[in-house]
Amino acid sequence: MKSRIYRKGKVTEVDFPLEQLGKVAKDRNAVYWLDIVEPTPDELHHLSETLDLHELAVEDAFKGMQRPKIDHYDSHLFINLYHATYNEKAKELNTVEMSVFVTKRGLITIRSTGEFDMTAVTKRWDESAELSDGGVDYLLWGLLDVVVDSYFDVIQELDMELEELESMMFEVQRNNRMIQQRSYSLRKALVLLRRVAIPMREVLNPLVRRETKFLGEHMAPYFQDVYDHIMRVGDWTDSLRDLVTTLLETNLTIQGNQMNLIMKKVTSWAAIIAVPTAITGFYGQNLPYPGFDTQDGFITSTALIVVISGILYWVFKRRDWL
Repeated sequence: MKSRIYRKGKVTEVDFPLEQLGKVAKDRNAVYWLDIVEPTPDELHHLSETLDLHELAVEDAFKGMQRPKIDHYDSHLFINLYHATYNEKAKELNTVEMSVFVTKRGLITIRSTGEFDMTAVTKRWDESAELSDGGVDYLLWGLLDVVVDSYFDVIQELDMELEELESMMFEVQRNNRMIQQRSYSLRKALVLLRRVAIPMREVLNPLVRRETKFLGEHMAPYFQDVYDHIMRVGDWTDSLRDLVTTLLETNLTIQGNQMNLIMKKVTSWAAIIAVPTAITGFYGQNLPYPGFDTQDGFITSTALIVVISGILYWVFKRRDWL
């Protein structure tokens, strides 16, 4: 468990125990942050009793598996969101769910797993210490900014994956199986990213419109900036998803063209082989014909095979059928 207490815009205490939360929450000069990983029912019950949290919000935080959303209650806001990272080696998107309680002077983050390192958030707060007078608005902004920036990092990596996939598709020696696997993995990652990123518009919209009593005017432009970023992520995600769909269709077209080319080659060789087959079949009927049972007949048939086959090969090659 991690925690911080801010007084007059400065960190005055870190890692205070959960038992002191009631005392800290009553301090009108303090703004605090509390982070709990994999909370127990007793810890959530203590939070609920101390901060007067709504039972539905506490239940959502405990069970998890919620969609990104913001719920308004009399004593607090409840926000559910996901931090995202892309595993380039495994070609898959990983997400970490986080529940956030926002009170007038406190920010409580509850995570289902410790895979997401909150150091990035505390670093963002420390780098923007001049905004710390914003109180809990400042803490919430830093958290949301880091989460949305994670979407930007992921979408940039997926964009690079798409460029590599395009290069693989138009190589002379194509690995169709690899192309299909990476196309599917890329599309799956984009669908999952869209599922966690697009609903963040609904989370940020009330904050930008200042529809909550828990946030003031001071940080409004910064929430607007985060909202603009999530809008860009949404547009970028949709465009990449359309490109992947186009890429899959193009891949099918290329495979179809390759199949047609192969069929033309097979048909051309079949036509070439049919000529000697027909001639030798005709001469093998044991019927009298010019040159029958003579050396001249054998030379004539062989010459016909070579000449006509050569002419067909030249015609097919000129038409790019071979």
